[in-house]
Amino acid sequence: KSVHLPYLTLLILIGCTECFPDDRQQNGTGRYDYCVLGAGPSGLQMGYFLSRAKRDYVILERNSGPGSFFNKYPRHRKLISINKIYTGSQNREFNMRHDWNSLLSDRPNLLLKRVSRDFFPPADAFPVYLSMFEKELGLRVRYGVDIGRIGAVRSPEGRRYILTDQHELDYTCSVLLVASGLWVPQRVEFVGSDLVEGYESISTDPEDYKDQAVLILGKGNSAFETAQSISGRAKLVHMLSSNPVRLAWQTHYVGDLRAVNNDLLDTYQLKSLDGLAEIPLDKIAITQLKEQGWSRSGAKKKVNKPKFCVTLKKYLQHQEEKNGSDARRAETLEYQLDNFSMRKPYDRVISCLGFRFNFSIFQSSARPLNSDNAKGRLPRLTAWYEGDNTPGLFVLGTAAHSRDYRSSAGGFVHGFRYTVRSVHRVLEQRYHGNPWQSTELSTTQLQSWILKRINEASGPYQMFEVLGDVILLRGSRCEYVEEFTLQALPRFSSLSGHEVSKHGLIVLVMQYGKNKVDYLGRGRADTEWTTAWKSNFLHPVLYYYDKLPTDEEMKLRPPGWPLPRPKAIHHMVEDFLTEWGTPISHIQPLRRFLEHCVQTDLRAFYAESCFRLSLAHRKPPLFCQQGYLKRQGVARDSRLWQRDQDGGPMPTVRDEGTSGADPAFPAHLAQAGASISAGLKLDF
Repeated sequence: KSVHLPYLTLLILIGCTECFPDDRQQNGTGRYDYCVLGAGPSGLQMGYFLSRAKRDYVILERNSGPGSFFNKYPRHRKLISINKIYTGSQNREFNMRHDWNSLLSDRPNLLLKRVSRDFFPPADAFPVYLSMFEKELGLRVRYGVDIGRIGAVRSPEGRRYILTDQHELDYTCSVLLVASGLWVPQRVEFVGSDLVEGYESISTDPEDYKDQAVLILGKGNSAFETAQSISGRAKLVHMLSSNPVRLAWQTHYVGDLRAVNNDLLDTYQLKSLDGLAEIPLDKIAITQLKEQGWSRSGAKKKVNKPKFCVTLKKYLQHQEEKNGSDARRAETLEYQLDNFSMRKPYDRVISCLGFRFNFSIFQSSARPLNSDNAKGRLPRLTAWYEGDNTPGLFVLGTAAHSRDYRSSAGGFVHGFRYTVRSVHRVLEQRYHGNPWQSTELSTTQLQSWILKRINEASGPYQMFEVLGDVILLRGSRCEYVEEFTLQALPRFSSLSGHEVSKHGLIVLVMQYGKNKVDYLGRGRADTEWTTAWKSNFLHPVLYYYDKLPTDEEMKLRPPGWPLPRPKAIHHMVEDFLTEWGTPISHIQPLRRFLEHCVQTDLRAFYAESCFRLSLAHRKPPLFCQQGYLKRQGVARDSRLWQRDQDGGPMPTVRDEGTSGADPAFPAHLAQAGASISAGLKLDF
């Protein structure tokens, strides 16, 4: 028995090593290459990429499980991110266009539909899914670590970040990835703001609002979600904000009001007591009258509960001394303006103004700057999601939405899962010398690859005008770089590790039209490929540059454009089915544009045609050079061969002296009004 003791001891030691692969996990502190702050969806998404790359990282989460925000929010427990499980396609990449909840991984079944099959899933399903994601992928998450202080120091190895938790234990890392989301309620300070209830603390039982007049501050989804929940019991619901309501189907911004929450618009427009109004919130005052009430004659009357009135700050006397309970009748708008829309008192006032980034945990050495947009409630970031003044600190997920605020989907799971992947690719290039993932293609394959991407790829489709594919032209070959951050294009070489050659580059972007149109009215869509640049709905746009744009050109780009003016631009006409694959409207114009950019014939030929062209021209088309002449021609088809014979001789690639119409241009296209321009817009 004693003979086996050493082996038993060895097995125990091996087992302990497996249980504690890193002694930092035993004492709860240590040094890491990467610290991820937060185990929400963006933190777990980054954890997946770091784990797959075998990097030294830890995810720190203050709560006991992942996605704790969704244990409470949205308050009325229905997500507005779609979960379309039937698309008619088995293509995983395509299906992610219509799955707005699942994270990216190499496991095809690690999707939210395993937890819920509802089109709008219950909020409780999302933490369950995130827990499943974390456990099945074996991500390194430490729960119960509440980081209360973050600072930065310089060391011989470079800048490092120190994160201190509730037990004064330190976590030190070279790169800090902040994925803490937005959870601090946004407030607007005005006279009487102390009388307002917060979205985060209100009752979600509609019976608690029975026969009450309720005023809601805000007109976003949380405000309308609340209004929709209580409108069946409340006497009336009014909504007040600085701006008119913005509808997602009009703005194409998923953060604006979604149809699933907009029932109150019906009751407002059909005049059933509810209503919407606009006043700058910093100009209002919420008052509780000192007297218990009044009649039109001025006589007092008794009320059982306090009532709240809306007035304007300018009508209050001694404003600097006022609080929300000091107003008198002469200071109310009913007294000042007898037909004011909100002249009747309210039983409750609720603030639903969204959330802001928690800047309070950052010391001055590590604190990101406030964004110039979104009322400064988000951190200011570079185009590659690094803090403007905090090198090595990157912000992920909803908190990084300042880069595409109100213009794309970066504040939502179906958008930031792709921006997180972009950040990881930046990290791999900068710290590990691994260039941005790319595919090397023959130039003759470029058209097919582009068509595949625009009909399947979910990253540029969801993060339209923010992420795009960059095609590096290299003569007879090209390099295809997927989902690069467009506004970082001037820094493309340093961020991606790929150089741009003298042949230039093409950038593929998905974008909406910039015209203001009625998106439900007649003529809302353009179906003519010759005027594809007038498309209003989502469609592919290709930009050709002979060299990388500069930072200055990026700053001076036309308003609403994702990129500076190129040498040539091509819009592919919008499509009702979002399928850009028709031969006349989509493929033919695309080929003509690509031929203009690469200065060569990109048509595909059968073996017989390549044989004749090789005999008749010193430089046959590129397809024949790379195929037939290398004994890779397409097998003979007698019918195609006969049609080819009837069509007459075909021109070479770019023979000197060749001019006029292309004899190979099909007659039916010419009759349809097609021309060699193929709808290109080359002049500016």
